[in-house]
Amino acid sequence: MSTPAHDTPDGPLARERSHLAASRAALRAMREDVEALDISDVTANWVNAEVLARQIDDRIKALADLSDTPLFFGRLDYLHAPGAEQAEGAGGEQFYIGRRHVHDADGDPMVIDWRAPVSQPFYRASKKDPMDVGLRRRFGYTGGELTAYEDEHLSDPEEVATTSKLLQQEIERPRVGPMRDIVATIQPEQDEIVRSGLGGTVCVQGGPGTGKTAVGLHRVAYLLYAHRERLARTGTLVIGPNRSFLHYIEQVLPALGELTVQQATVDDLVAHVEVRGTDEAAAAVVKGDARMAEVLRRALYSHVTVPTEPVVVVRGSRRWRVPAYELEEIVRELLARDIRYGAAREALPQRIAHAVLVQMERAGEAPDDRVQDAVARNSAVKAAVKAVWPAVDPAKLVLRLLTDAEFLAEHAEGVLSEDERKTILWAKPVRSVKSARWSPADAVLVDEAADLIQRTSSLGHVVLDEAQDLSPMQYRAVGRRCTTGSATVLGDLAQGTTPWATRSWAEALAHLGKPEGAVEELTAGFRVPTDVIAYASRLLPHIAPGLTPVASVRENPGFFEVRTVTETAETVAACEELLRNEGSTGLIAADARVPVLAEALTAAGIPYLAPGEETTRETRLTLVPASLAKGLEYDYVVLDEPQAVVDGEPDGRTGLRRLYVALTRAVSGLIVTHTAPLPPQLAE
Repeated sequence: MSTPAHDTPDGPLARERSHLAASRAALRAMREDVEALDISDVTANWVNAEVLARQIDDRIKALADLSDTPLFFGRLDYLHAPGAEQAEGAGGEQFYIGRRHVHDADGDPMVIDWRAPVSQPFYRASKKDPMDVGLRRRFGYTGGELTAYEDEHLSDPEEVATTSKLLQQEIERPRVGPMRDIVATIQPEQDEIVRSGLGGTVCVQGGPGTGKTAVGLHRVAYLLYAHRERLARTGTLVIGPNRSFLHYIEQVLPALGELTVQQATVDDLVAHVEVRGTDEAAAAVVKGDARMAEVLRRALYSHVTVPTEPVVVVRGSRRWRVPAYELEEIVRELLARDIRYGAAREALPQRIAHAVLVQMERAGEAPDDRVQDAVARNSAVKAAVKAVWPAVDPAKLVLRLLTDAEFLAEHAEGVLSEDERKTILWAKPVRSVKSARWSPADAVLVDEAADLIQRTSSLGHVVLDEAQDLSPMQYRAVGRRCTTGSATVLGDLAQGTTPWATRSWAEALAHLGKPEGAVEELTAGFRVPTDVIAYASRLLPHIAPGLTPVASVRENPGFFEVRTVTETAETVAACEELLRNEGSTGLIAADARVPVLAEALTAAGIPYLAPGEETTRETRLTLVPASLAKGLEYDYVVLDEPQAVVDGEPDGRTGLRRLYVALTRAVSGLIVTHTAPLPPQLAE
């Protein structure tokens, strides 16, 4: 591997800068071509015009040239002309690898999209398997200016493989603002997951700093590239644990030119009722248990009754009678088909009408579909359907289960114990759905009931991040959104901090409705320094025994220190110390300690942000409650009072998991400050 120390005016670096300037000019020309499009003569009506104008606007945004984002970050020099199956390449040809495709006025590529097949060797080629690549070149940037390059001669047996310094610098580069893409630093094991097919569901178990969130987002970008038409029809969705997290990641896909991916929390998906209440942990665990799906199904179908009276349809002077036994056969056949409650209810009047039409035909009449529709709308048929298969409101159904002890006992018999039923019953009666103080777990139950009545629309692909904190019923809610599509599930069992946290990924995938999903494990830590992850991993035997610890591959060990302090001012001083470095700083503390620290920061004249607020050059400190730290990263972290973080949770294991999360948010340095003794699990 070679890294040039300097360059001449006509040397390689100057030529690469010239190509960068030409590529930027070509991208600008592509954007101007789109902006100049005249659609006045190609749209049939205003609706088509609006749709086309929106598509053009999205295309213009996708072609934006971000001044501080490198247009390309690598180059591949192929050795030979590939076969027909590799038509993108040519012998001796150079390909510049970047965030999006750029072509010149003749249509020849100047930058190849990182997702294209010809770009794959940039991530996977090695000395052992060069993939017909003679040279791989990485570029280093300062701001938007190309300042360095680094060569690997993959087919040269004399060159010794070493770690790329530019790659390490990019991984460790200080950050201000939201999460960045990692297209320049994707590793082979990450690339394999990113490029896995649309048809399969993938679950990624990854410890802190392994890049699982970035892998999930880049997989979405890859799938949109490889299956754009299909996913344009069916849609894609990224699901995160909270709004702060979604705000943190929201710029990654737009930076890759993907503007159509929706983002939401699980609470957003199930927002059928207004959530104004909370549950005790015990109640939330029962409500989140997958057994509640069976309780809801029983309660819903208890509304269906066996017909005991015939239906008599009067048309003109004729009366057509469908006997009760025939109605019962129709109802039982619909029940046996196991279709949605609402779909069966809609089919019932047509089935009854068909039975009448059979009688009409036997009597010599020749009714058509219009007659069948008219019979289905007959008042007698409507009355029979209402009596036999009444409409059910999902929120009212759940409300009755939670407030009517007898109704719950009847339909939870053999499913929930008496103690479990008592745990979820509301203490006070509620007058209506609107006046009820619904909890997040209740909203998930309403969503389950709604799906039992009417099938939830399915998307083409769903990414579920921080999945380890979901309950089985929440997994079911997500699974309903991708029944005909696939999913990327991202999480870390060691970071589960809810009482119902995921115990195994096989179990989670089963609740998601994707039991065939493949589980991949990322164990190479790129973001967390060696000393920090080693310290945090002392907790693993107590919170996730058997889980492979993350092994940091960082050459820079990072900064790590544990300090005993006597007052809060010393913690604030540690923040001031870290703010002298470039990049972002997070002050993470137990939720109960946040007001005290906020007051101390204000008294010291140090401006700070809340999670989700974007850092700037002027304000680079974020005060983070431990409950919101998951998924976030900062260049430097001060962790206040570890024992308080543990004590802030309902049980010891959950507290230690919360501490594990807090300890692993730092990219370059961590200072732990404490007055109280440290948790004994952190001892050597």
